[in-house]
Amino acid sequence: MPVPRNTHEFEVVSDAVDEVNVLKSTKAWDDESEFDVQKDKTQFRQYDDACSRVKKFYKEQHEKQTVEFNINARVKFRKSVRAKMGVWEAMEKLNTLVDDSDPDTSVTQIEHLLQTAEAIRRDGKPEWMQVVGLVHDLGKLLYFFGSEGQWDVVGDTFVVGCQFSDNIIYPETFAGNPDTYDPVYSTRYGIYKPHCGLENVMLSWGHDEYMYHVLKDQSSLPEEGLAMIRYHSFYPWHRDGAYTHLMNDTTDQKALEAVRAFNPYDLYSKSDDRCDPERLRPYYQSLIEKFFPDVIEW
Repeated sequence: MPVPRNTHEFEVVSDAVDEVNVLKSTKAWDDESEFDVQKDKTQFRQYDDACSRVKKFYKEQHEKQTVEFNINARVKFRKSVRAKMGVWEAMEKLNTLVDDSDPDTSVTQIEHLLQTAEAIRRDGKPEWMQVVGLVHDLGKLLYFFGSEGQWDVVGDTFVVGCQFSDNIIYPETFAGNPDTYDPVYSTRYGIYKPHCGLENVMLSWGHDEYMYHVLKDQSSLPEEGLAMIRYHSFYPWHRDGAYTHLMNDTTDQKALEAVRAFNPYDLYSKSDDRCDPERLRPYYQSLIEKFFPDVIEW
């Protein structure tokens, strides 16, 4: 076997090998996040001080996310394919949307996706988790696929078909939702049974639910990754402990651990430096090819 011709060449080769090892080393997906240790977390999700745009959004969302609407939205989803395109093309299409429900950022969606993925990457988490960060909000494409506004695309999610939790942001605005007064939907369990499992409940229709249903059969992401996508906006559950009476004892607990591991990257990366999509594209394109087909049916 040939050996390096001199000490300098040896050091160059050694440094190159070390660099690759650093880039490829990973921590477990559920290791505690490190990138956010120095961040002032009291500055995020300040809904009491949110602008009128955010408050107006949530009032509309809470009044219109009914059981009837959610059933019809799922029927509509199953009836048609809205577009066929790859992941990066979808990211570029989404880039014109600014989320009316988010008080923490006004950057474009592609930048938020890259901020999230880069924070996960810097913490050395697995490639599948990095790519979850990259695609977790791509369901916001619903806005371009015949949505009725932003209220059925973005915002915190919650269970419909049973009593609305007081842990939902601006809970008083549910006074305008007819399900609040329904003799079944207004009860603790509503149309569900105790500990039926979250897979068997309807979460308010939006980008989380949509993206989960798009990718569960069109990706090789693990169950933890799919849970991160489906539940990342389900703040009343993963942050405030609501809906435990609907959880089962197996898959839901694992899903809760997964989304809690993901949430810091989604939330606290919003104050990070802006990303250059073209510079980062080759790396993330290589990850996209590992976990998704070239063309996805949206």
